[in-house]
Amino acid sequence: MRRFDIQLAELNDMLIEMGAMIEKAITQASQALKEQDVELAKKVMEEEKYIDRQEKDIEALCLKLLLQQQPVAKDLRTISAALKMITDMERIGDQAADISEIIVMMGGAPYIKKLEHISQMGEATIKMVTESIDAYVKKDLQLAKAVIKYDDVVDDLFDRVKFELIELIRAADSNCEQAIDLLMIAKYFERIGDHARNIAKWVVFSIRGRKTKKG
Repeated sequence: MRRFDIQLAELNDMLIEMGAMIEKAITQASQALKEQDVELAKKVMEEEKYIDRQEKDIEALCLKLLLQQQPVAKDLRTISAALKMITDMERIGDQAADISEIIVMMGGAPYIKKLEHISQMGEATIKMVTESIDAYVKKDLQLAKAVIKYDDVVDDLFDRVKFELIELIRAADSNCEQAIDLLMIAKYFERIGDHARNIAKWVVFSIRGRKTKKG
C-alpha cells in the first residue's frame, strides 16, 4: 500500500475517533440535563480540550497530505471535506460544553417543566452527528442526504420548545431565568443539528464534487 493511502486511512480513523468524541460529549450533556447531573456536566466541559486537540491533529495531517502528496481530484475532495468537517465537529464539542456550563449554573434546581422536547432534540442531534460521520467513512451519499433532511426534525422540535418556554416566561408565576436557560440549551442543540447538516453536505461534496443545494 502506498504511503499516501496509509495516511488517508489514518485520516479516516482520526475522523471516526473525533466523531466518537463529539457523540460522547452530546450524549453525556443530554444525560446530565435529564438527570441534573452537575458532575457529569463538568466532565463534558473538561473533556472539550481533547476534541480541540484532535481537530488540530487532523488539520495537521490534512495539510501534510495536501502539501506533500499532491492528491488527485477525488482524494483532494476527500481531504478538503475533512478540513471543513472538523471545524463543524469542533463547534459541536464547544456547544456540548456550552450546554453543560448552563447545567452547572442551574445547579440542580427543580425544572419548571418536563424536558420532553429538549430531550428529543438531544437524541435527534446525536443521530445526525453519528450518521453524518458514518456517511463520510462509508462514502454513503444517500445517508448524507438523509442527515441533511433530518435537520428539519430538529428545527421543528426547537420551534415547539421555543413556543412552550416563551409561554412560561410570559406567566407571572414561572421561573423566567430557568426558562431562558432552557431556551439557550435548546438553541445549542439546534446549532449542533446545523453543524451535523454541514458535515453531511461536505460528505456530498467529497463524493459528487459539489454540495447539495438544500439549506
